[in-house]
Amino acid sequence: MPRAATEPRGTKVPDIRKGDEVLLLTGKDAGKRGTIDRLMRPDKVVVDGLNIAKRHTKPRARQGRNERTPRVQQGGIIEIAQPLHISNVMVICPACGDPTRVKHMRLSNGASVRSCARCGETLNREERS
Repeated sequence: MPRAATEPRGTKVPDIRKGDEVLLLTGKDAGKRGTIDRLMRPDKVVVDGLNIAKRHTKPRARQGRNERTPRVQQGGIIEIAQPLHISNVMVICPACGDPTRVKHMRLSNGASVRSCARCGETLNREERS
């Protein structure tokens, strides 16, 4: 007998959003604060200025379609922010300034907002201002 179709696992919406200030919990940059630059589904984030990796590149000649002389791409050391797992960062509440867990609350108009588990202030930027 075939099983009934169910929702795939791991589709939970993350509690972290682009622009949130976070604290890094593990790794070489543990204890440092940064801002979420990019969310990479399903469970990775890129934090601006943290978890930097260096890539060493050689200079190489590239010739475009409409160019007669090749352009030389500059070589050197490139610093790139690498993705982190969502479980390794913690949201910092803008009201109390402490790292906190995120709670979800429903407002009287039915909208769902993220709130600080410590002080109860809302974390959504549009609700704060």
